[in-house]
Amino acid sequence: MNNRPVPACRMTFLSVGIATTLMLSVNALAQDGYIVPRTWDGAPDLQGVWRNATVTPLERPSELGTKRAYTREEAFALERAAQQEVEEDNEPLDPNRPPPPATALPPVGNYDLFWTDRGMFMPTINGEYRTSIIIEPENGKIPGYKPEFLAKRAEERANGPGPFDGPEGRGVGERCLLSFGSHSGPPMLPVMYNSHYEIFQSPGYVVILAEMVHDARIIKIVDEHAPGAEIMEKWMGDSIGRWEGDTLVVETRHFNPDQNFRGASESLTVIEKFRRDNEHKIIYSFTVEDPSVFESSFTGELALTSFDEPIYEYACHEGNYALAGTLAGARLAEEEARKAAAAQQ
Repeated sequence: MNNRPVPACRMTFLSVGIATTLMLSVNALAQDGYIVPRTWDGAPDLQGVWRNATVTPLERPSELGTKRAYTREEAFALERAAQQEVEEDNEPLDPNRPPPPATALPPVGNYDLFWTDRGMFMPTINGEYRTSIIIEPENGKIPGYKPEFLAKRAEERANGPGPFDGPEGRGVGERCLLSFGSHSGPPMLPVMYNSHYEIFQSPGYVVILAEMVHDARIIKIVDEHAPGAEIMEKWMGDSIGRWEGDTLVVETRHFNPDQNFRGASESLTVIEKFRRDNEHKIIYSFTVEDPSVFESSFTGELALTSFDEPIYEYACHEGNYALAGTLAGARLAEEEARKAAAAQQ
């Protein structure tokens, strides 16, 4: 279903019935007896366009404790609720309605659901409707930060450059250098839209093209990282892969420090696994290790489901004056503060 009027913000407003049918079509294909297709050189074939949008949250709601999976009925109820929220948000507004109270207004600049393409269904992972993408630790939460890291970060924020001192202080997503929300990865996590990837393969290489910002990860099928990789510090790190049976295992290190996944340091290592589960699904897992930042490593798992349309051009930053406006506003605020201080003298 093609329902995309703007390049960067895909919308797929499925009815509850269609969403349920799609979920069943993806989940009903058992992996038992499934023969993984091969490329012409004999490698497991992961190629195609895939999406990772899902109803499943990254971290498990606290009230669920260690509950790892929903029942089928619970999963369907969550899907229906997600679909209903979008449908209600898209209901035509009465032009004669009274203004809403100020307390009911959304944050300034916030997206409404028309501009998002959130997950509408919950693909199964090994037959389970997962309550969270994070599966280790057992509580489904990303571990806390180490005290020494928090102290170091507080010192840097107090004494270092401020977030409005210049463009370098803004996030790489805001500067259109890299996808926001770790969409491009690693790890490759769902965001509110642009949740699509295209995988290409050639002998000795696997390339993952992310929809947002056209980020392309080139994974070399080699045993060791290239000499000098720790100096280059590429965007998305240096990724090397190996085949373990039908599973692609990818190790990524030597990240550019500006990528900064959830505060991770330059010692960050991400291990990913891609396994073709059936014709329409890849099981994607990741383990994040950074002993200098997180109290422990953590592992997540989600499904990449097939998508039979091409990835559209991402061009949402064209004509976007937010960065210049943000910095100009900061300079104006500084000038007004100086004038106010001078007036008090």
